[in-house]
Amino acid sequence: MGIVSRRKGIEWRAAAWMARHPGMTTAPVALGVGMAEFGPMGVGATLAGLGAAGVSWYRGHPETFDRYAAPHVRAFRRRWLRYIGWRWRGLMIDCGFARDNRRTGHTMVPRIIRVRSASPSIDTLYVKVLRGQSLKHFQDQQDVLAMALRADALGIVKVKPGVIALTAVRGNPFTDLVDPAEIPAESADVDLSALYFGMDEYGNDWTEPLLGHHLLGVGATGSGKDSLIWNPLRAMGPAIRDGLVRVDFLDLKGGMTAGHARSLFHRYADEPNTGRDVIEAFRDDMKATQQHLAERGMRKFQVSQETPFRVLMIDELAMMTALGDSSTTRAAIKLLAETMTQGRAPGFAVCAYVQEPTKDIVPIRDLFTRRILLRTTAENHVDMAMGDGARLRGALADEIPADEDHAGIGFRMDQHSRRPTRVRAGFVSDEDITELVQTCTPGPVDESNVVQFRRDEDDEEVA
Repeated sequence: MGIVSRRKGIEWRAAAWMARHPGMTTAPVALGVGMAEFGPMGVGATLAGLGAAGVSWYRGHPETFDRYAAPHVRAFRRRWLRYIGWRWRGLMIDCGFARDNRRTGHTMVPRIIRVRSASPSIDTLYVKVLRGQSLKHFQDQQDVLAMALRADALGIVKVKPGVIALTAVRGNPFTDLVDPAEIPAESADVDLSALYFGMDEYGNDWTEPLLGHHLLGVGATGSGKDSLIWNPLRAMGPAIRDGLVRVDFLDLKGGMTAGHARSLFHRYADEPNTGRDVIEAFRDDMKATQQHLAERGMRKFQVSQETPFRVLMIDELAMMTALGDSSTTRAAIKLLAETMTQGRAPGFAVCAYVQEPTKDIVPIRDLFTRRILLRTTAENHVDMAMGDGARLRGALADEIPADEDHAGIGFRMDQHSRRPTRVRAGFVSDEDITELVQTCTPGPVDESNVVQFRRDEDDEEVA
């Protein structure tokens, strides 16, 4: 076989381009066939109808449009405007990723395979690298690439042999602090399936369900995890006051987080040994509620003063699962696992907050159904907290600046599309916490009307 000294003909290169981009090829063909079959009026009416339907969807139901249609529209627009061939080629040459073919003299550059746009500020470019290039070539030029792409943060990962992904995050959609959750006027106004946490990058309220879920909040020191505690508490305030929600709190930072608000909670502990007792009592109450519901033939509980929605909040979970006494941590992990696997039907939820989401620290990580990731210190923490591929899809939590202007900013995963969305938790001041305590501290409760575990009654039965 002879040595190739010239490029393929332009007709073969065009055919290869058409094969790689079937949508761009079939659309003009379909338009031409339609014109021939139905005439300009028929094709025009069809296109106008599709356009009107799209605008109606965009205007009439923004939530579903932003979730399902907008990512594809954005990806198409950016692929053929921002990353079109000649622009991308020039960028690769300027950043030093081009190479001349010694046989043909043609300048080759890494090729974009596809573009994904998870949100208005996040693009993921899947790039086929040239032979002889590696992931390290691109990582060594990460700052140069970020500047060329005009990205505030850039993630570079290997997808498969010969293919890498560049995830570019641009801008900060949260230029101002976000207001904290409003305390509802009445407990009837509390929606446990959509508690306010803050705002997403689309400008919509960011809500999360607690009823039927367990929540894990991950973030480094100073990232704003306290906002993930106080916003849902404010959103549930009247229900706590009226005995429809009972919150047990483990303040394992020595009482620094919620010591001044302990009157808000049913049970409170500020060190691991008493924390284990609170977890055990929480588990026992769950068992009692299960028995109560079974005796009445009920498969699910109804929120009431007799069977309140129960929440266990643990600030700095690592103290209970990894850093405490070994016997305490083993017991705590077992009790938490039992509660989280059985707590959905009787109305028991666990909310835990931690700095490092590794399996050593959070061995029950997979039992948390809702996860929120604020700024973290290591890129591998992203996939640990949010699931495999989260960083590839744009959750660059390790690139969030460690300053007050970015406190409370992080990512949540859309449960339908599995795309990360940037969010910012509402800023809760000391005055806001004081307001919550003053207006929503529960009064004396008639314990005889509440289903709960009573150790003394059990002891009498044993005796």
